Amino acid sequence: MIDGSPYQGYLYAYPHKTSYRPLDPRPALADVWRDEPRDALFLYVHIPFCEMRCGFCNLFTRANAPAEQVTAYLRQLREQASRVAQPDARFAQAAFGGGTPTYLEAAELEELFDIGTTVMGARMPGIPLSVETSPATATPDRLEVLRAYGTTRVSIGVQSFLDTEAHAAGRPQRRADVERALGAIRDARVPVLNLDLIYGIDGQTAESWQLSLDAALAWQPEEIFLYPLYVRPLTGLGRRAVSRDDWDTQRLALYRQGRETLLAAGYRQESMRQFKLSHVRDEAPDYSCQDDGMIGLGCGARSYTRDLHYSFDYAVGVSEVRAVLDDYLSRPSTDFAYAEVGFRLDDVEQRQRWLIKSLLRADGLDPSAYRKRFGTDAASDFPQLSALIEHGLAEPGGLRLTPAGLERSDAIGPWLTSEPVRAAMAGYRAR
Repeated sequence: MIDGSPYQGYLYAYPHKTSYRPLDPRPALADVWRDEPRDALFLYVHIPFCEMRCGFCNLFTRANAPAEQVTAYLRQLREQASRVAQPDARFAQAAFGGGTPTYLEAAELEELFDIGTTVMGARMPGIPLSVETSPATATPDRLEVLRAYGTTRVSIGVQSFLDTEAHAAGRPQRRADVERALGAIRDARVPVLNLDLIYGIDGQTAESWQLSLDAALAWQPEEIFLYPLYVRPLTGLGRRAVSRDDWDTQRLALYRQGRETLLAAGYRQESMRQFKLSHVRDEAPDYSCQDDGMIGLGCGARSYTRDLHYSFDYAVGVSEVRAVLDDYLSRPSTDFAYAEVGFRLDDVEQRQRWLIKSLLRADGLDPSAYRKRFGTDAASDFPQLSALIEHGLAEPGGLRLTPAGLERSDAIGPWLTSEPVRAAMAGYRAR
């Protein structure tokens, strides 16, 4: 696998959500969290609505939901929060994702923050908070609500500053709207602006990619994420995908071009995708939706304890997403006291997760932290790391990737995935 395509799969989290299965019997959340540390939790709230469904998107989201469904969702979110909230919980950071949280109107965002503060007990302002937005919804009135509640990071998916490329990726937008949104975010004085770009779009060239990179740098975003384009089942692009023999070569060349451009502009590389201005030092850890001790709210949110990852059902297809959303909205509040779908991590999988989660970061795995957690040495636990060293993909010791290894993160992650997780993912029926 590590000799094959560099683009085999993005391990945003481990285990992948397609390895989750219905939990029978459903464990009570009171039991799930009984022995978990609750002094530095991560609150994640999922808003499954967008103004459009991008052609590359395989997230759990619905485009152009009717206003009454948004109202019903916020009402049900409050019900879920009332069942999930723990009086002794202390939140160290929070994130609102989706979907697009700023699909909500300003007054609805106020309602969302009230759920997070009044019901869940998170201090906003007071803790690092990341919120996702889009060019169409980053309006001054919405951003003022985010600013009032102490949002420290706003992430916006631009993907390309060229209208033709954005359209080719299944994202109808105009550059004028992108620039207006970025100006509004800067006017809101949010400390960290993250900007997402995509490379490998049909028709994209080194010259057009450079135009997008330069346009992004003109805003001096504190963070930039460079994503390779993937064409996944049940997405808009997946329904009209055309085979491209040179795609891996093109994406790798564009990645290297983007990496060198950002490094020359004063950014440091944090992972294959993430670049951060060298002078930016956040008080909180890097935004991550897979830390232990994460409580998720919403029908598309995941929650993480040390030995159980859980969520509601997952879908990508339009009709299936609507069915899952309708099911969530119809649930009695008592259902929210239980974990529905998930994956149990035994001691082996906990080690595997720590390895993958650490190794795909530029800093690599901290051997002393690993030893403190598990009482063993990572290099001894994972003899397969010697293969990465032999291929020039990891430094001696195997606990930190070389630049050649980082650029192949989307092959190394799947290669390190355990056989049980791989088998569960293979058995998942996309819908």
